[in-house]
Amino acid sequence: MCGRTRCTLRADDVPRACHRSDAPSRTLHMDRYRPAYNVSPGSNMPVVRREDASDSGCYVLHCMKWGLIPSFTKKTEKPDHYKMFNARSESIDEKASFRRLLPKSRCLVAVEGFYEWKKDGSKKQPYYIHFKDGRPLVFAALYDSWQNSEGETLYTFTIVTTSSSSALQWLHDRMPVILGSKESTDTWLSSSDSSFKSVMKPYEESDLVWYPVTPAMGKSSFDGPECIKEIPVKAEGNTSISQFFSKKGAESKDRKPEQKISCHESVKTEPTEDLIEGTKTEEGDKDLKSSGSSHSKNASLLPIKREYETFSADAKPPLANHDQISSTPAKKKEKTKTANDKQPTLFSYFGKK
Repeated sequence: MCGRTRCTLRADDVPRACHRSDAPSRTLHMDRYRPAYNVSPGSNMPVVRREDASDSGCYVLHCMKWGLIPSFTKKTEKPDHYKMFNARSESIDEKASFRRLLPKSRCLVAVEGFYEWKKDGSKKQPYYIHFKDGRPLVFAALYDSWQNSEGETLYTFTIVTTSSSSALQWLHDRMPVILGSKESTDTWLSSSDSSFKSVMKPYEESDLVWYPVTPAMGKSSFDGPECIKEIPVKAEGNTSISQFFSKKGAESKDRKPEQKISCHESVKTEPTEDLIEGTKTEEGDKDLKSSGSSHSKNASLLPIKREYETFSADAKPPLANHDQISSTPAKKKEKTKTANDKQPTLFSYFGKK
C-alpha cells in the first residue's frame, strides 16, 4: 500500500528522475503542481507518460490528480480520489478499471520517498522509506481521463502495488512497485507487449532504507520538513514501563507469601487455640458460652427425645415446645417446674371437691 508520499522535486527534475535524458515533447497543467512533504490522494503530482498514440519514444510531463477516476464514471458523480489510489498488481489485468489501461495508459511517478504505518495495538507509528543515497524513487502507475458534467476533463492516476519485500514485511504486507533502473522504467513506459508484467515485483535491493517520523504527519494538513525528521523510537520507554510492571509484579509476589503466612498463622493460632483450650480471651468466652451451652444442652436432650418418642405417642406436641424451649434452658426449667407444681394442686383441689 502507498497512501502518502513526499514529492518536493522541481518540475524540471522529474524527467531526469524517471531516466528521461531528452526533454519532454510538451508539458500539461504543471502550474497546478505544488511540491510538498506530505502528499495524499487528491493532490496534484507530476507524471511522465507517453505521447498519445505515439511509439516514437516521446513523452509528456503531465500534472495529474492522485486517485484514479475511471472514464466510465458518471458525469454527475462526485469524484472520490481515495477509492482507487492504489492498484494491486496481482489483479490488475482482471478489473475493468485497470485492465483497459494496461496497453497504452502506463505512466511513471517520481517521489523522494513514501510513508508507511506500523500498527502497534491501537497506535500507529509512521516510517519514512527512501533510497539511502537520496535519489528519487520511481513508481509504476496507470492513468485515465474523465469528463464531468461541466465538460471539464480530469486526468487522474493510480500507483501500482505488489507484495512487500522481505526487508519490509515487518512494516506492511504491501509496497509500491519501484522501478529502480532505466531498463525497468523503459519496460514499463514503452513496451508494447506483455513484458511490462515482469517489473511488477517487490524491490529487494538493500539500498531502500527507513526510519520513524512524527505521528503528526498522519494529518494531511501537516506539511514541511518536520514530516521527514527522524524521531527516536520509544523502545526504551516501553522497556522501562514493562520493567516497572515487572517490578510491581515481583513486589506483589514478595508481598503475597507474607500475607498468606500472616493470615495462615492467625487462623492457625488464635481460633484453634480458643476452640481447643476453651477460649482464653473474653470474646472467645462470650461466644462459646452462648453457643457452647446451647449445643451441650441440645446434645444432652437428644437421648431423652428418642426415649420419649418411643414410649409416648402423645408427647409430640410437648416435644416441639420442648425443642423451642431448649434454646433457652433457663425458661425451660421454670416452665417445667410450674407445670409439675400446678398438676398436683388441681388434682388435690378437685379431690377436695
